[in-house]
Amino acid sequence: MKSDLQWMQAQLVALRDVTPTVREFELRPDGGFAGAHEPGAHLQVQVMTAQGRLQTRSYSLVGEGDGRSWRIAVKRLDDGRGGSLAMWRLGVGDRLQVSAPQNHFALDLAAPGYLLVAGGIGITPLVGMAQRLGALARRSGVPVRMLYGARHAGELGYLPQLQAALGERVSAHEGATAIDFDAAIAALPPGGQLYTCGPVPMLEAIKRAWHAAGRPLEDLRFETFGSSGRLPTQAFQVRIPRHGLTITVPADSTLLDALEAAGVQTLSDCKRGECGLCTMDVLAVDGELDHRDVFLGAHEKAANTRICACVSRAVGALTLDSAYRPDA
Repeated sequence: MKSDLQWMQAQLVALRDVTPTVREFELRPDGGFAGAHEPGAHLQVQVMTAQGRLQTRSYSLVGEGDGRSWRIAVKRLDDGRGGSLAMWRLGVGDRLQVSAPQNHFALDLAAPGYLLVAGGIGITPLVGMAQRLGALARRSGVPVRMLYGARHAGELGYLPQLQAALGERVSAHEGATAIDFDAAIAALPPGGQLYTCGPVPMLEAIKRAWHAAGRPLEDLRFETFGSSGRLPTQAFQVRIPRHGLTITVPADSTLLDALEAAGVQTLSDCKRGECGLCTMDVLAVDGELDHRDVFLGAHEKAANTRICACVSRAVGALTLDSAYRPDA
């Protein structure tokens, strides 16, 4: 089951390399009116890979909008499923099918304090939040702090915009510099909210620190683009006994997409490994599972009895159950 989307044509009107591996795209919808969007919103974009596969990818909208166009940023992944490479092949003037903005990562402006934490390309949804909260802090004095981490200084591409929005309230961390999540959470006022996006190991560390601090789970808001995984991205086999099917999941396809292409109806929503709607029961594993979601807990991942079909993969072969039941 797929969410209903409003699709439209948009033209690529500008490109900018934010870092050596991150490129920003300015998209203008036909008619030249993008309208307003709230921090945390994203676009769905349809792009054709070099293998001729049409992929739908989700990209966060970067920064406050100007009402005329949208900005997204794409990290080049040479060993990914091909979507980022297809985006990087685009040039000014090219046209794309895009959705109207959606928001599953909305910013609550009523909290008594805020902590923003971004890792790598996970900065994209938080730029607009930093800009909105920076303005709020100047008006009302609400405490706001941001932590921005990347592998090295050259990947801190949005640091100037963040410094303009938050000044000294943003701190940058690079390389092996450890971020003290415990201390940052302890400095957050009671009832304060933490918004974070980045690599799965970083999100898991934040979740552990948040839990250890005894903070309410509903005050921790996060978004992820999934994980590149522990294991190489390669084709694997899936058996679905209820359908009498054995299918191959190509390296440039998700398990969810391969199941839907084979006629196996699967519930889904976020397609980022967050909501858990697409989880399926694993009956057998001949090889190894590569859990790339943030929905399942550590004990569930270790048990290997469920898999999030939208992002997780395997090396070898899996046997899955499905929701299909024949009519009596």
